[in-house]
Amino acid sequence: MKTYDIELQRLKSVRHHKGLIELGVEVLVQPRTARDEQGVTSCLSLEVDDARTLLILLKQQIAELDKLQPRSRRSGRC
Repeated sequence: MKTYDIELQRLKSVRHHKGLIELGVEVLVQPRTARDEQGVTSCLSLEVDDARTLLILLKQQIAELDKLQPRSRRSGRC
């Protein structure tokens, strides 16, 4: 499995389309060297302000998706 270091440069857009949330971003992607202590995972790095913005945008998109669900499925019992 290939692993990468992914640095978020800029959030450009967030939208939902056919059950998926799509993020428009500018990123810097570099191959990651395998390190014994970290295992085989990729790493996403973003600044605190970008993380907060991303969280707000995701909450808005999820709220929009929840509005599309019938009331019987919004309760979380399904």
